[in-house]
Amino acid sequence: IGPINFQPAELAKIAVIIMMAYMIGKMGRKVKTLKSCMILGLPGAGLALAAYILTDNLSTAMIILGITVGMVFVAHPDMRPFIAVAGVILIVIGVLFLVATTKNSDSFRVMRVLVWLQPEKYSDEGGYQTLQALYAIGSGGLFGRGLGNSIQKLGSVPEAQNDMIFSIICEELGIFGGIFVLILFGYLLYRLFFIAQNAPDLFGSLIVTGIFIHIALQVILNIA
Repeated sequence: IGPINFQPAELAKIAVIIMMAYMIGKMGRKVKTLKSCMILGLPGAGLALAAYILTDNLSTAMIILGITVGMVFVAHPDMRPFIAVAGVILIVIGVLFLVATTKNSDSFRVMRVLVWLQPEKYSDEGGYQTLQALYAIGSGGLFGRGLGNSIQKLGSVPEAQNDMIFSIICEELGIFGGIFVLILFGYLLYRLFFIAQNAPDLFGSLIVTGIFIHIALQVILNIA
């Protein structure tokens, strides 16, 4: 928009947190019913689907859906249905992935998972960035090359400032630096958990819970 670069999917993540907190607060005790869970899940699932269709960005859609499910899970008094549904979803995903790989699927996303699992085997088919990131981590050793002294970020690791930034941190600050960053994220999540527990009202508590889930998902997906 003129000189401003704007990514609507990022606003959607914040919007779904506020929307879910408001809806859960309005429902009160009714949130424990199946009907209420479905009503809560539909807007978030719709936003996730819109993000996937309009931007073709599966990871953003997964994060929006994860925030939705996570907030309903936190608000619901019984976790057993969620565990059962999660188990079924994992089994279905596993079966679909096995079918896709045995049939030599040319799906871009199937190939990304295969590259993630075995980057050396698929070095010529999309594994370049992952391998270079692993080289960066390996060359950093225990204490790294020194802050700002990364070699891989100069071109070997494409888009090093985005998803692969953790590998550059490990190259410059070593495995100890990487662990320290993880500890900082862990402490940030701990403080968010503490704030959510001590918020003065349910709406505030749920907003902090949504932010907790958002940051946790982003950290796990990007570092993994």
